[in-house]
Amino acid sequence: MKLLRLILVVVCSLPMFAQQGGMWIPSLLKGMNETEMKNLGMKISVSDIYDVNNSSLKDAIVHFDGGCTSEIISPKGLLLTNHHCGYGEIQMHSTVEHDYLTNGFWAKNFSEELPNPDLTVTFIIKIEDVTSKILAGVNELSTEAAKNAKIQSNISSVQNEYKKESWQENKIKTFFDGNQYILFVTETFKDVRLVGTPPSSIGKFGSDTDNWVWPRHTGDFSLFRIYADKNNRPAAYSKDNVPYTPKHFLPISVGGVEENDFTLVFGFPGRTQEYLPSYAVEQMINDLNPAKIEIRDASLKVADSYMRQDAAIKIQYASKYASIANAWKKWIGEIQGLKKSDAVKVKQAFEKDFTARAAAKNKQKEYGNLLPEFEKLYKEITPYALARDYFQEVALRNNELLQVGFQLYQLENVYKNRGEQSFKDRKANLISSLETLYKDLNTDVDKGIFEKAVALYGKKAPKELTPSSIQNINYEQLAEKVYSTSALTDYNKLKALLDGKAEDVIKKLNKDAGFILAKEMGDNYFSKIAPTYDALNEQINALQRTYMKAQLELYPEARIFPDANSTLRLTYGKVKGYEPRDAVSYSHITYLDGVMEKYVPGDYEFDVPQKLMDLYNAKDFGIYADKNGKLPVNFIGTNHTTGGNSGSPAIDAYGNLIGLNFDRVWEGTMSDIYYDPEICRNIMVDSRYILFIIDKFADAKHLIDEIKIVNPKQKTKTKR
Repeated sequence: MKLLRLILVVVCSLPMFAQQGGMWIPSLLKGMNETEMKNLGMKISVSDIYDVNNSSLKDAIVHFDGGCTSEIISPKGLLLTNHHCGYGEIQMHSTVEHDYLTNGFWAKNFSEELPNPDLTVTFIIKIEDVTSKILAGVNELSTEAAKNAKIQSNISSVQNEYKKESWQENKIKTFFDGNQYILFVTETFKDVRLVGTPPSSIGKFGSDTDNWVWPRHTGDFSLFRIYADKNNRPAAYSKDNVPYTPKHFLPISVGGVEENDFTLVFGFPGRTQEYLPSYAVEQMINDLNPAKIEIRDASLKVADSYMRQDAAIKIQYASKYASIANAWKKWIGEIQGLKKSDAVKVKQAFEKDFTARAAAKNKQKEYGNLLPEFEKLYKEITPYALARDYFQEVALRNNELLQVGFQLYQLENVYKNRGEQSFKDRKANLISSLETLYKDLNTDVDKGIFEKAVALYGKKAPKELTPSSIQNINYEQLAEKVYSTSALTDYNKLKALLDGKAEDVIKKLNKDAGFILAKEMGDNYFSKIAPTYDALNEQINALQRTYMKAQLELYPEARIFPDANSTLRLTYGKVKGYEPRDAVSYSHITYLDGVMEKYVPGDYEFDVPQKLMDLYNAKDFGIYADKNGKLPVNFIGTNHTTGGNSGSPAIDAYGNLIGLNFDRVWEGTMSDIYYDPEICRNIMVDSRYILFIIDKFADAKHLIDEIKIVNPKQKTKTKR
């Protein structure tokens, strides 16, 4: 029966699909989605969710710094998101003397709220389908290059011509692999200040050990505030700015959650690939993910060994470590989930049905050769995709000396292609941007990562696509040579290296051991890997667009949603436990009791603040306790989420915030590729734990007074 699951997902009619995932465009909910949500228990209307002319839920949902989601929870622009989404800002404000990562931070008034340069948040004002305008004149063209150029030209024209206010932007995104285009009118605010954050022992409790794991006991939240000019419009930071007045903010419920309660998660999911052919999934499982996992595993072990020994290094590397570890652990779970769900076989079963349906509808000419062509192209691209991943993981993501070296390599190419003035401008920007990197760079840590990562690159990447300079060598000696002589290890030395006219700087760069190695890697990538990879990938993308068009055409009765692409989406489902393995059954909710059960004194992942222990021992939970007298911490649901949904509000049937999305269960991380309703669950911080920490732990009662607290499950007014 497992082999038929994907066919059933695509083919079956609406009543069969209460729990089959989906990331839906909020402006297109009328019909099937509205009926489905009502059947699941939703009490509000779809116009309460999205309305251009009136206040609606979408006006409270905010894209946080382009990578996470956040939401407005007060009439004064108070913004709720995840602790890990605000982690970089919390780290930036932290020092050894004022360690907000360790001790938390709570502004007592507006004047104490901390500004964050370059942090932005974006609202969606309007959503409109512009497919016909973007694809006008495209089908008449014969080559992919010509079609892409025409599409980009049309996008530019529509974005420039579509009506908006002067402080707003028009952005067009593609859906269904290029078969649909939607325009978003947006407003971006640039004055966003840190208001409050619990210590990492709450906000990051369980750290990397518990990441992607259930049961979970993490208070993963932080508070910011949006500031605007006197007209309530976006403005750069100014002491004269005032708290933003939102069109809508979310009341917070203390009514609690029960099994099968309706949940709606609203946010900006990053990227999914639900409609890939089986050959692409096989490539992920067998080739790409294992290589990336091995590199990051080696890098994390080096960083962890230093972070455990030195508090300053722990602060320096906290955000970087978390970023590297997040994808590393996700990829491990993704492989396990894809194997457990037989995702490849499920997709193969669908492909068999697809082929039969194409034949039955006399579409063999258009679609009959799609799958054989996919098989051929994925076989050809695999070594290039693998070599590309090795290059990116080693030179661009895990080692900072090589990251700097690659940026200098790009700087050299700017001079060759654009001349002295462009070189001068890029150099100034580069020197400025690298100051933050060097602030958090420890050369001992970076050297250790360099040795391990470069060794894996030299030994395991496809030999014919790997720089000869890192094959069959002593990697310890290479690391010693580079880190003892290269100016790339120190910010002041780097600035001295870049001092002078372009020609002189280029000569100095080409004598630096770190730059020479980065340049060799860059030259190898752009000469041996990128041209073939890009050509094959262009063919695959064109084929995928046709494959997606075919699915939409051949399965008109299907429940097909567009892949996530960092645009505003909603996903709905129910609060629900699950059974990941034989004889293992998980409840839908965890409590503060579990925090104390995991408590390890002094451990950087499982330590617990003394005040939290005191509140627990006194059972001083206020109105935030569950009906059993326990304090809820996290709960899980069947909402189909991914990266970018971090910080998304979990909303109840009445439009109130009941939780804060922050993770998925490890068994279900493969939902980016294949959503299995049996084991895919998203993890949320219970709103009652958030309010408890703000109120009882932080004594930030001025923030509690700012929030509208409701209890839709009781008729009497909620009191604190």
